[in-house]
Amino acid sequence: MSAVPEPGLTRDVVLETVDVCKSYQLEGVVVNALCGVDLRIYRGEMVSIMGPSGSGKSTLMHIVGLLDTPTSGRVLLDGEDVSQMTQNQLAALRNKHIGFVFQAFNLLPRTTAQANVELPLVYGGVAGAERARRAIEALERVGLGNRTGHFPSQLSGGQQQRVAIARALVNRPSIVLADEPTGNLDSKSGVEVMAILQDLNAQGITVVLVTHDDRIARHAERIVHILDGRIRSEEIVAERVLAAEELRTMPPQEVAG
Repeated sequence: MSAVPEPGLTRDVVLETVDVCKSYQLEGVVVNALCGVDLRIYRGEMVSIMGPSGSGKSTLMHIVGLLDTPTSGRVLLDGEDVSQMTQNQLAALRNKHIGFVFQAFNLLPRTTAQANVELPLVYGGVAGAERARRAIEALERVGLGNRTGHFPSQLSGGQQQRVAIARALVNRPSIVLADEPTGNLDSKSGVEVMAILQDLNAQGITVVLVTHDDRIARHAERIVHILDGRIRSEEIVAERVLAAEELRTMPPQEVAG
């Protein structure tokens, strides 16, 4: 079972998996993506789930993000077992509690930054004026208040990922799940995205980061190592990488632009 992030610090468990297994049928062969995974994610922490390609980390992220259901085992959100809920029930919980950030940004190309950010509110039935207000507020939160009318093709990769983060935040979730959020970015843009995620975490949002990159993983306070569908080890990060400090110490030529 997962260790508490900091010795002596009591935190509520916000997400938990109990003996979770996930199997798929692939050309008549059973593939075990997850095997008996026990994981606790504590409210207000920033935790990395780290492993190589095919380790099961993305499958685990989909399950804790209520995008998929386990073959067996239980998933608890705020202590409530959600494993047997219907897809509509899971969708309602996701919309209320969880924001997602993906490697590929997943922005609509012919839609402005503001309209992309408004999408979760459209699905939630929020009225137009309130949608606009909250979308602009979310874009300002990630430093893009002056890019509301820009299309994705008019934005850099780092700016597109910040739009995706704003979209994840617009429903005011308590949890943000980020799957390889720096995978398509240059080093400076990647550090900027990590600075935003760390700042959100400092404001009390639980951040779960999925990555194969040890340097990115060490921006979190705890790392869960997964391999072959099983949690192999966990560690508290003794010297956490602080993205804001990285930005301050980058050579001028890397910071320009």
